[in-house]
Parts: sequence; C-alpha cells; structure tokens
Amino acid sequence: MVKTLLRFFFRLLYHEFAFTYDLVAATVSIGRWKDWVLSVLPFIQGNRILEIGHGPGHLQLALQGRNLQAFGLDASPQMGQLARRNLKRLIRSKTARSTNDRSAYAQINLTRGLSQSLPFPAESFDTLVSTFPAEYIFDSKTIAEAQRVLTANGCFVILPGATILGRGVLDRAMALLFRVTGETPPNLAEILHERSRKPFASSGFHVVVHELNIRSSMVFILVATKSST
Repeated sequence: MVKTLLRFFFRLLYHEFAFTYDLVAATVSIGRWKDWVLSVLPFIQGNRILEIGHGPGHLQLALQGRNLQAFGLDASPQMGQLARRNLKRLIRSKTARSTNDRSAYAQINLTRGLSQSLPFPAESFDTLVSTFPAEYIFDSKTIAEAQRVLTANGCFVILPGATILGRGVLDRAMALLFRVTGETPPNLAEILHERSRKPFASSGFHVVVHELNIRSSMVFILVATKSST
C-alpha cells in the first residue's frame, strides 16, 4: 500500500505538481538536494552529454555552465516546460553579461521521450547521466539503449539514492522516513552492486559504485563504462 501511494505521489510531483518539485526535494533532503544532484559532475566525461530524466533542469544548467553540449530527455511535459524556462533564464543572463562569450549562445536541447527508446543515433554521446531516476533506469531496454548511443569507453552515470547520516533531530526524522518508505533501504550499496552487476555486465559495461560523503549524507553513484570492444 505504501509503495502504491508513493508511486501515485511521485507521478503527481513529476507531472501535474511539477512546479512544487524543488520545494519538496529541498524539504525532504533538508536543503541537500541540489548538492546531491551536482555530485555527479566529477564523473562526467567528454563533451556531448545526455541527461535522462532531466527534471527541472538543475544539472542541465550546470552542464551548460561548463560549456558542454548538454542534451536532456524526460517523459514529463511539465518538467520539460520548467527546465526550458530555467535554461532560457541562464542564457539571457549570459547574453546580458557578454555577447562575446561563446557560452551565451548555449542551445536548449530538451526532448520528450523514454529511456527505453532513445531518439538519438548510435554513438551520439560520451556520457549518459541520470539522478534519482525511477525503476526504468535498470530496465534491460534502457541499458541496451545506453550501450547503443554511447561512444566507445563512454559511461553511464547513475545517482539512484542518498542516505542522510546527520544526528540532528530533522536529519534522523528524514532518514527514518526514507527507510520506512523504502526510498533509501539500509543496504542500498549492496543492492546497487547486486542489481547492476549482471544486466550491465551482460551488455558490455564495467560497473563501479562510488560512495560520497556530502553534508552529513552518503550519496551513491554508479558508473557503468562501455567496453571499447
């Protein structure tokens, strides 16, 4: 019952109530959400990046800020509108600062679609990245599509979850909430290793799971690197 209610809540949050996403995310993470999302940046490689499930576009903004060719895909039209609005604001601010700045001419490359059927040619991207995705990210069709659109030695960076470690009252309350709802099981690292090993390995990926300590929380990042052979 709890999982059914959560699925319904997240569907509303990601569609009809997308405008509240940042507020809800900041509240449940006690202000850590954007830091968690941006923690994937050191694992990004190459110049052409596709974000799967771009949400309100915070990672898109960071990628654009690094002058990378950032592309985003999301199934939610509401999230597409929200991310597009945020990116337009960034581009306007850059243009206002300097018309000679190449980054001021950043492109908005957002597409509506599903990870199981990526609307891009083979070997289009150096990195695929997804933060806090739903179950679709471990779908065999998603992994096959990742294998297809990545260049040789390209990587698929996934941030599936985080655990709050702080000892404050709010920290402990939110950590308990995450465990009770199943959003962050206590053995998340083991689950990631076990769940990712077979499907990614059978599709020609080498998987490493990283654990990062960020502001009294543990962030888990899975990096699956495509074999060059």
